[in-house]
Amino acid sequence: MAVNPLHFLKLKDRYHIFREEHPKFIPYLKMLGEKAAEEGTILEVKAITKDGKEYVSNIRLTANDIETLKMFTKKDSNNTAETGDHTSAL
Repeated sequence: MAVNPLHFLKLKDRYHIFREEHPKFIPYLKMLGEKAAEEGTILEVKAITKDGKEYVSNIRLTANDIETLKMFTKKDSNNTAETGDHTSAL
């Protein structure tokens, strides 16, 4: 499979836009990587649509998941997560 370098540049741009629009998310992932990421930890994701429908899913973290999580947060290691309650509207 051929890798398109332009795709990676677009992905990088989208990542920066996402980070700017959701500034709490990367610090939250960093906090998870430092304090909660261990094999067996359950990560739950909940989405609520504007009309109130809820969708919930979860995964049990594996060693591969933890490695990936740390890769996403390594670049942003200068950001610090808030202390205390880490439940937030991202």
